[in-house]
Amino acid sequence: MRRFIDRTDAGRQLASRVGHLRGQDVVVLGLPRGGVPVAFEVAKALRAPLDVLMVRKLGVPYHRELAFGAVGDGGVRVYSDTVVREARLTHQEMAAVEAQELAELRRRSERFRGARQPIPLLGRIALIVDDGIATGATAKAACQVARAEGASRVVLAVPIAAAETAQQFAQYADEVVCLETPAPYLAVGQGYRHFAQTSDDEVVALLESARNDFGVPAADTDDPPLRDEEIWVPAGSVSVAGHLTIPEHPKGVVVFAHGSGSSRHSPRNRFVAEVLNNAGFATVLFDLLTPEEERNRANVFDIALLAGRLVDVTGWLAGQPDTAALPVGYFGASTGAGAALAAAAHPGVKVAAVVSRGGRPDLAGDALRYVHAPTLLIVGGRDEMVLALNRQAQAAIPVECEVAVVPGATHLFEETGTLAQVAVLAREWFIDHLAHLER
Repeated sequence: MRRFIDRTDAGRQLASRVGHLRGQDVVVLGLPRGGVPVAFEVAKALRAPLDVLMVRKLGVPYHRELAFGAVGDGGVRVYSDTVVREARLTHQEMAAVEAQELAELRRRSERFRGARQPIPLLGRIALIVDDGIATGATAKAACQVARAEGASRVVLAVPIAAAETAQQFAQYADEVVCLETPAPYLAVGQGYRHFAQTSDDEVVALLESARNDFGVPAADTDDPPLRDEEIWVPAGSVSVAGHLTIPEHPKGVVVFAHGSGSSRHSPRNRFVAEVLNNAGFATVLFDLLTPEEERNRANVFDIALLAGRLVDVTGWLAGQPDTAALPVGYFGASTGAGAALAAAAHPGVKVAAVVSRGGRPDLAGDALRYVHAPTLLIVGGRDEMVLALNRQAQAAIPVECEVAVVPGATHLFEETGTLAQVAVLAREWFIDHLAHLER
């Protein structure tokens, strides 16, 4: 029995069974890590906010699988008086287990959410989603934590579990949705054709994508941008249009170079730029060519011309009071990546880091040998020709250069969650190479 292709497929099938919750005040809560890809599809179908429900079982010291309670977001604690009494646990033993699990809870919360606060559950429907139920201890703890956080109704939804699951969870959840209850039931993975482990990076990327794609607001504590405006930048004998965003207390500024046939309005680059803005980076998205120049198709592939425009914009930033002291990074897509690498090799430009998305670094030619900025080349796993070109470029670039492959992605990163993975990879690269520098 292999009903589900993977977690994405399971999430889409599960979404069809919880459609009655659409339009209600519901928060979809994925249990990290494997439950998050399933929950992402459910949240997308319901157009509901997605969060992770951070919960840790409190295991009896000499029998860890036996839970005497659980801890969750915000310091929520729930206990089983029966287990505590029968296991004869002392306050010292309980406190030691709590301290250990709370530390792990904080670590995971910081990894998955960053500085963002959990989405409040008070008075709302908590829709808890996992990729399946094994022992049920974590799911039970999750239901208890959601209830303790003030959820008005708790719904547990999973693709696969044992036949007695609904009865087992009757006292913890108001509703249980389960698609498959095979007999004999041996393990969660028996219902999936592909059941690879979900990585931390994938969880972060899916949460980022949900915040930007289907109606999850940014944290209320986010500062408004210092500047968020259209600009005109002198570039030789012409001026090019751009958009400048500067958050409060910027760590650096990232200049975007789009691919052929695109512009400063590229939805993919704007998505990545928003992720960088939320991480404290200023961004500049600009048109590499004027409308008149675009009419000559040869200009679109004139890497020397495009790189020159990046150099001009970088010089303009150095003359602006709000950006003069900020370290500069380049983010290039497709042909724009070739231009970004060529500009990074320019002797008059000080660039601290370069990121390429689905790039054509080969278009930079011999300039690759003179690139002096740490470079990250992000390529889709199914973009085989471009991946080969990026491997060759990695060998040619004389400084730190890494190739990051996003599994399952094609050239434009149109597959669910793949562009969010690009954004997270770019954000981490710029944090590592820009955030602690001074010009």
